[in-house]
Amino acid sequence: MGKGFFISKTVGIVGIIAGVGALATIIALSVVYSQEKGKNNNQNEEQTTSKPPTTTPIPSNKPWDKYRLPKNLVPETYNVTLWPRLTPDPTTGLYIFLGNSVVDFECVEDTDLILIHSNKLNYTKSGNRLARLMPVSSVEAPAIKSSWFQDVTQYLVLELDGTLKKGHKYRLYTEFIGELADDLGGFYRSEYMEDGKKKVMATTQMQATDARKSFPCFDEPAMKAYFYITLIHDRGTTALSNGKAIGSFHQTTEINLDGQDLLKTVFERTEKMSTYLLAFIVSDYEYINNSIDGVEVIVIRIFARKSAIAAGQGQYALSKTGPILKFFEQYYNTTYPLPKSDQIAIPDFNAGAMENWGLITYRETALLYDEAFSSNANKERITTIIAHELAHMWFGNLVTLRWWNDLWLNEGFASYVEYLGANYAEPDWNVTDLIVLGDIHRVFAIDALVSSHPLSSKEEDIQRPAQISELFDAISYSKVNFADALILHVSKAVCLTHLSVSWFFLQSYLTEFSFGNAVYTDLWNHLQKACYHLSLPDTLDNIMNTWVLQMGFPVVTIDTGTGSVSQQHFLLDPEAVVTTPSPFNYQWTVPIKWMKTGTMQNPLWLKSKSAMKTSGDQWVLANVNMVGYYRVNYDDGNWAKLLNVLQSNHQLIPLINRAQILDDAFNLARAKIISTVRALETTKYLNNERDYIPWKAALNNLDFFYLMFDRSEVYGPMQEYLGKKISPLFEYYKQMTENWSKVPDGHMDQYNQVNSISQACRTGMQECQNLTKTWFKEWMDTGTNRIHPNLRSAVYCNAIAAGGEKEWDFAWSQFKNATTAIESDKLRYALSCAKEPWLLNRYLEYTLDPNMIRKQDATATIINIASNVVGQSLAWDFVRAQWSYIFSQYGGGSFSFSNLINGVTKRFSTEFELQQLKQFKADNSDVGFGSGTLALEQCIEKTIANIKWVEENKKSVLNWFTTDANAQ
Repeated sequence: MGKGFFISKTVGIVGIIAGVGALATIIALSVVYSQEKGKNNNQNEEQTTSKPPTTTPIPSNKPWDKYRLPKNLVPETYNVTLWPRLTPDPTTGLYIFLGNSVVDFECVEDTDLILIHSNKLNYTKSGNRLARLMPVSSVEAPAIKSSWFQDVTQYLVLELDGTLKKGHKYRLYTEFIGELADDLGGFYRSEYMEDGKKKVMATTQMQATDARKSFPCFDEPAMKAYFYITLIHDRGTTALSNGKAIGSFHQTTEINLDGQDLLKTVFERTEKMSTYLLAFIVSDYEYINNSIDGVEVIVIRIFARKSAIAAGQGQYALSKTGPILKFFEQYYNTTYPLPKSDQIAIPDFNAGAMENWGLITYRETALLYDEAFSSNANKERITTIIAHELAHMWFGNLVTLRWWNDLWLNEGFASYVEYLGANYAEPDWNVTDLIVLGDIHRVFAIDALVSSHPLSSKEEDIQRPAQISELFDAISYSKVNFADALILHVSKAVCLTHLSVSWFFLQSYLTEFSFGNAVYTDLWNHLQKACYHLSLPDTLDNIMNTWVLQMGFPVVTIDTGTGSVSQQHFLLDPEAVVTTPSPFNYQWTVPIKWMKTGTMQNPLWLKSKSAMKTSGDQWVLANVNMVGYYRVNYDDGNWAKLLNVLQSNHQLIPLINRAQILDDAFNLARAKIISTVRALETTKYLNNERDYIPWKAALNNLDFFYLMFDRSEVYGPMQEYLGKKISPLFEYYKQMTENWSKVPDGHMDQYNQVNSISQACRTGMQECQNLTKTWFKEWMDTGTNRIHPNLRSAVYCNAIAAGGEKEWDFAWSQFKNATTAIESDKLRYALSCAKEPWLLNRYLEYTLDPNMIRKQDATATIINIASNVVGQSLAWDFVRAQWSYIFSQYGGGSFSFSNLINGVTKRFSTEFELQQLKQFKADNSDVGFGSGTLALEQCIEKTIANIKWVEENKKSVLNWFTTDANAQ
C-alpha cells in the first residue's frame, strides 16, 4: 500500500479543485462504429444435430437464452486459422472465408453444457456434431450429445453426455465458413479502385460483439486469452495481425490448397487480451516504417493503398506516432507493452478508428494526410485520433473494462488524453483549449435531457448487442472528460514534482490490473491511496460517484447580492419529468474556481448550498476556464456587468469563458432560467471578437436559431443582424490574408478564417458569395483547383448552393474521380448543399447504392442533406420510406442509427412533426431501431422542447432582431 507524497494542505486543496475540474473536462468527451448487414445466416436447420429446446417469445431461464456467458468456463488460448477468399465463389457469387479454431479452456465449475458465441458462421460437422471436444488434462472429455445454434443470443450450444470437471482443461475444435461480406463488421471485405482495377481486401472490426462473426469465441471483454493467429492468403498479398509474423515481419510459407499456390503467415502469440481487440487483414498494401528506442525497440509501420504510400500520404502519421507513443510511456510511466505498432488505412470503415492491440485500423481520412488536399482541421483530426488510439494501448487494452457498462472508463479517458498527446505532438496548436468546443458543449446537449443516462450503468441493464452499441455516445466519450480531468488534477495536487511521478497512481493502477480487467471503482481506490491525507468535502468515492452514477449535471446559481451559491439539476425542458431515480437526488459535489473582476479567488466546493464573498461594484465569473462540468447562472446585476465587460473590453474575460458565457446564456434561455433576449445580448460584442473559440461557440448556438426559424418570418431580420456581426471578421481575415491570397499563420486563425467565409456567405453577403462562385467557376473552367484545402468545404458548399445542375454534376464527377478520401469527403458534404429538391432526391437515392456512396458514408450523407433546409423534409421522408431496408442493411447493432435519427429530426419544432415522429416509432415497432432506440426517445423529447420554445420565444426573438438588436 503506497504511502503517497505529502504536500501542504492549501496547495493540495487548490490542486484538487483544479482537478475536480479536470474530472470536468473528462466527464465531457467518438466514434461511431458498426456491425452492419450480414447476408449469410449461420443458423441453417440442416446444421443442427438435434432440435433445440422449445423457445418462446418470452426468454426462458435456460443458460442459452441469457445474453451473458456463464462463468464456468474460462478460455486460455485460441489457435485460429483463417483463409479469406478475395474473389467471389463461382457457385454462389459470395465472397467467403474458411477457418478452423482450437480453443483451450479451463472448467472452473462443473457443467454439462458449453456455450460459445457464434454468429453467421456455417460449421463443418464432425461425427454429426458441430464441434469436437477433447481433453487437455488427464481426465476424459464427455461426448457432445447435441449441438445447435441459438440465434437471438448468438450461441453455439453444445450439450454434453457427461460433466466437465472443475480444475481440468479441455479443447474445442471447430471448422467453419463465413461470408466475407461488405457489412463493415467482424471479418469483412473492403473494395476500392486503383489504377483502373477493383481491389478487394479482407479486414476486421470486432468491437463490440463481432469477433463471433469471425470464429467461435467467448466474446466478452473479461474473457481474456492468448491468441495464435494464422492467415492463408493469395500470392502478392500481405497478411497482418496483432502479433508479429514469426521469424520476421514478412516471413511466409508457400502452400498449395485446392490446387492454388498460396502463402501462409503465422503470427507470434498475442499478449493476453480481449476478443474485441483482435484484428487480421489481408491486402496488397504497401507501408513505410521507422522505430523508436526504449527498453525494447518498437517498430512503427503505416500501411495504405499503394498509390497513397507512393504519394507520401502516410508520412505525417508516421512522424507523429513515435513521439506520441513516447509521450504516453512517460505519461503512464509504463512502457509500451508490444514490439510493434502497425496502423492501417481502410477504404471502408464505419468507425473513425479502432484500437486493435498492435494493429490499429483507421478510416483513410483519419490517418492519411496530403498537403495538397488536407485542411488544418484534417491534420488536427489525424493527430488527435492517433493519440486517442495510442492512449488505448494502455487504458483499454492493457487494462480493460470488465463489462460494457463501464465503457466510459475506456473511451472517456482516451478522449481526454488524446488532447494531451496531440498537444505534445503539435504544441503550437493549443488543442487542449478545444476540449470545451469538441466535447463539453457537445455532451451538454444530450446530458440535459431526461432520457440521458449515467456514465456507469448496472451490468444487468446492459445485455444485448444493441444496448452495448447505444453506449457509444457522447456521454461515454465526452462527459467523462470532466471525470478524468478531475482524477488527473487530484493526482497532480498530490505529486507536483515530475510528470512520471505526477501520474504514479496511474502506473499503480496499470500495474495491478495489467492484462486483466477492472471496474471504475478500482481506479478510485488507487487515487484514494494517493491522496488519503488531504482534506476533501467527502470521500473521494462519494465525490466521484455523484458524477458517475447519476445522469445530467447541475446549473450553479450565484447571487452576487447575497453571496449565496446553490445548484439544481439542469434540464433543457424544465417541465420534463425525470423518471430515473438518483442515489444522490440530483445533487453533485461541485468544484468551483472563480474570479472577481479579473482576480482569482480561493476555490470552493459546493454540495447543496455554499457562499462566496462578493461586493456590489465587482463582477463575478465562475467556472474559470470551464474546468467544471456545470453551467453557471447569475443574478441580473452580474449578468449586466458581464455583458458590459464583453462590450467594453472583452479580453478581460478569459478566452474560454467568453465561449462559456455565450453557451451558458443560450442554453439557460432554452431552459427558461433567463430570457432569450438576455442570451441574444451576449452576441452584441461579437463585432469586436477575433478569437475562434468564442466565435465558434456563438455560431454553434445560433445554429439552433437557424433550425428553429429558417422556415419562418424571423429568418430575414436574423440574417440581417448576423450579417452585421460577421462583416468585421470577414474584413479582418481579408486584410490578414492580403485579399485571400495567404493562409493565416495560427492554427485557430485558420479555423476562424473558415468561420468568417462560411457565415458571411450564409448571411447572404454578396462579396462572399461572388468570391466562392468565382473560385469554383475557375476550377470548372480551367480544371485546376486553386482553392486552399482549408477553405474547400466552405467554398464548394456555397458555390453548389448558388448553382444548379451544372455545378452539382461537376462536383459529382470530381467526387467519383477523387484520389484521396479527404477530398472525397469535402465534395460529398458539399453535394448536400444544393437548393434544388430534385438534385437532393437523386442524391438520397445514391446512398442506397454502395457503388455510388460507400456504406460507411451513407448515413452521414443523409444527415448532411437533412441539415439543408431544402433537404430536411426530403431526407425525413426518405428515411421513413426506406427504414426497413436501411435497418436490414446495417443491422440492429450499427452505431450509425443514433446519429441518423438525431440528424434527420433536429429541425423538428411543430406539432405536425412531433406526430410524424411518434407515428414513425409506432409504424416500425416490429422492425425496431436497434442502437437508435434511445436516440429516438431523445428526439421526441427534444422536439417537444423545441415546440414549447418556439411558441414562447418566436415573438420576442422577432422583435429583438427587428428593433432591440440595433441598440448598442
